Amino acid sequence: QAAVKAFAWSPHERNLLATGGGTGDKCIKFWNTRTGSLLNSIDTGSQVSGLQWNPKEKEILSSHGYTENHLSLWKYPTMAKVKDLKGHTDRVLHMAVSPDGGSVVSAAADETLR
Repeated sequence: QAAVKAFAWSPHERNLLATGGGTGDKCIKFWNTRTGSLLNSIDTGSQVSGLQWNPKEKEILSSHGYTENHLSLWKYPTMAKVKDLKGHTDRVLHMAVSPDGGSVVSAAADETLR
């Protein structure tokens, strides 16, 4: 068991919540909040520190701490990885998507914005 480090409501599907687990879990999980059932779980290989849905596409962006310190873009519901966005040398602490969904900024413990 591990702490939930991140969560995000889907803008595309009612009652769909994504959660991200800490170092002991490293998974993104998808939940039907109406029934409480777990729909899917994907092991990301590193601590999930943030989650953001793309407002225009069925994609979810995850930020990570130990061990990878990067962002990953995933297609939903297949959870096929689209791309890793690297550049931080320490864990990603926060991220924000621009209002048009076209850009993202991340802040990390390495004291950088990317």
